[in-house]
Amino acid sequence: MVNTLGAAPIRVLIVEDNRDICANIAAYFEKHSYVLDFAYDGISAMHLALTNRFDVIVLDLMLPRMDGLSFCQKLRTDAEIETPVLMLTARDTLDDKLKGFAAGADDYLVKPFALQELHVRLQALYKRRHGKTDNLLKVGDLTMNRSRLQVHRAGRLIDLTPAGMRLLQRLMEESPSVVAREDLETLLWADERPDGDALRSHLYKLRQAIDRPFDSSLIHTVHRIGYRIAEANIVETNNAEDSQ
Repeated sequence: MVNTLGAAPIRVLIVEDNRDICANIAAYFEKHSYVLDFAYDGISAMHLALTNRFDVIVLDLMLPRMDGLSFCQKLRTDAEIETPVLMLTARDTLDDKLKGFAAGADDYLVKPFALQELHVRLQALYKRRHGKTDNLLKVGDLTMNRSRLQVHRAGRLIDLTPAGMRLLQRLMEESPSVVAREDLETLLWADERPDGDALRSHLYKLRQAIDRPFDSSLIHTVHRIGYRIAEANIVETNNAEDSQ
């Protein structure tokens, strides 16, 4: 599979009660590096959105149990989740679109739509969310050039495996936030996760390259949750705030 935006698969929640539309979307995106989850009503979609991290949400307006506008409003105001939302609907009047944007939608696609256009709009929302126009990531004295796939720390070039590069990119993109173990496993293996704790092995190798030769550690384990990359003083500040 080819991901035109880089090595990391893009995780998308499709909220649509029409099973035929869902099947068409799934078939189209099989050839691209996307991880798709599906929900067929608003309540199920909210549960998935609250318990998983998605890069983009594709949301139908007319849904059973909770309509798309209500879902989007609760996602933004109650859950305070800022994941980009692409709203799907057969309603194409200006008033309908304005209501969607007022509820928190980021983009609007009218049914029937071409799957190629859905793909392009998903890419645009992902780029906007993850700042893909800026190729340089920086955490402390660690830098990554995403276009050249080069990593330096304190001016020293660091050689990483492809898996290490993908893990480091995701951690740096989310820094100083914690990235859940499940998200990192999905990043490397999608839905075909290996037996054993292969992620720990990859993180060990990444730490050997990023942290061991230097005076301070940037990669930190958050017990039973995941990992983050940040300078020590930021980690200490966050831990102090969490304990209050």
